[in-house]
Amino acid sequence: MTRVAAIDCGTNSIRLLVADADPVSGSFTELDRRMRIVRLGQGVDRTGRLAPEALERTFAACREYAAAIKELGAERIRFVATSASRDAENSAVFVQGVLDILGVEPEVISGDQEAQLSFDGATKELAGSDHLEKPYLVVDIGGGSTEFVVGDDTVRAARSVDIGCVRMTERHLVEDGVVVDPPTPGRIAAIRADIDAALDLAEEAVPLAEAATLVGLAGTVTTVAAIALGLQEYDSGAIHHSRISFDQVRDITGRLLSSTHEERAAIPAMHPGRVDVITAGALVLLAVMERTGAREVVVSEHDILDGIAWSAA
Repeated sequence: MTRVAAIDCGTNSIRLLVADADPVSGSFTELDRRMRIVRLGQGVDRTGRLAPEALERTFAACREYAAAIKELGAERIRFVATSASRDAENSAVFVQGVLDILGVEPEVISGDQEAQLSFDGATKELAGSDHLEKPYLVVDIGGGSTEFVVGDDTVRAARSVDIGCVRMTERHLVEDGVVVDPPTPGRIAAIRADIDAALDLAEEAVPLAEAATLVGLAGTVTTVAAIALGLQEYDSGAIHHSRISFDQVRDITGRLLSSTHEERAAIPAMHPGRVDVITAGALVLLAVMERTGAREVVVSEHDILDGIAWSAA
């Protein structure tokens, strides 16, 4: 067994997983899993730069994670950074800050590498399931981008496209620095147009409609699942491997589109950091299900973070 620490730094959140893993036997024991909303990608779509306040929020989380990693005695650390830091002109500031705090340089990976890690993390547990047909389509709806991966035991095709929940919110739902609640039909149509164009791009590389099972990852999907399950608080055990129907996703998206900030914040399982971006994220999920014809989405709490941990081991 190797004790590893995996960190996934995305556009909206930064997450830590410390686990004992044995790639030979497939044994995996989770010791610590936590997440902080840092909104690293704040304003990147507009300015092309990481904002100073966003960097400081991220570095504060890194300091917290460094203490946890030291306490648990992880032998190996792998830090993977995704869309926001990949796009920013001042990414060197981010890289140096992480190196100073954690002693490792963040790997600013490509969208295709991100997709591979997401697929590995999401499907390793599904391999022995008799109830889910292959191939899988793994969809990871992040803050800045969404990854699509089709495969069975191995990846067949992957593509990353720029339709994350934060990017779509900032591009279409923010006016004078404030999220428009509820969004107008014109704003919704603009988001849908961006999503449809991105799905066309994804389909050039990934046969979306050929997958037998849709597997959904990350905070948008797990939050929609929590709402569908009627959870009074976030419960990852109940959410993991739950199956949410197309009708449920459509109805929840409709409710979110007609809601105000206060109404979304009052949803029991809603993380405060997702209140303003969940609507755009739900639109992405709904569009994916419409495009693929999926009647349900299998929700996984295990995603790129778990894939990073396996790769570190």
